Amino acid sequence: MSTTPIDKSARVHRVRHEVNRITIAVDATFEELRTRFEQLVPDIELDELSQLIATGDLERVKKYTEARTPNSFANFWTFDPTAMMALRGSTAQLVTYMVGNNLIAERMFRHDPGVMLYAPIRVAIYTDNDRTFVSFDQPSTRFDTFDDENISAVGRLLDEKIAALLTLLGVEVPDELSRQTV
Repeated sequence: MSTTPIDKSARVHRVRHEVNRITIAVDATFEELRTRFEQLVPDIELDELSQLIATGDLERVKKYTEARTPNSFANFWTFDPTAMMALRGSTAQLVTYMVGNNLIAERMFRHDPGVMLYAPIRVAIYTDNDRTFVSFDQPSTRFDTFDDENISAVGRLLDEKIAALLTLLGVEVPDELSRQTV
């Protein structure tokens, strides 16, 4: 948690914080991990979701989201810079995803809209020297910076949900993602 209370009346507020970037070596090829990840974290149709939100029917939005987040997360955006990087001779592969759940994000947004700086969560799958990795920032270390226990609790929940996703991927789960809080 931040040690300095946030002064929302100040024009500029700085919060120095430490973030755990977690990178895990995976015993799978890039394509195997990418395919499995995309099966477990399906794309969400932003236009369709936006139209549904515009109706104002929260129950329909909940049902839509729940149907498209079988493992808590949907993919909102994918970026693959591999072809551009190959122009200079790189043989590494990389794809970055923006994954999240609009219903979970709303649980933090109601306390501080600034949480959207870190939601959705970025996840990168990449290769380096014939090894495959998955990497992301630990959600709780991002959301703890808002100095609000309601937001921090959701950050810890997201840690648990990322841990569950890693388990489904057959990837080692780092201890800090499943730590018990007192």
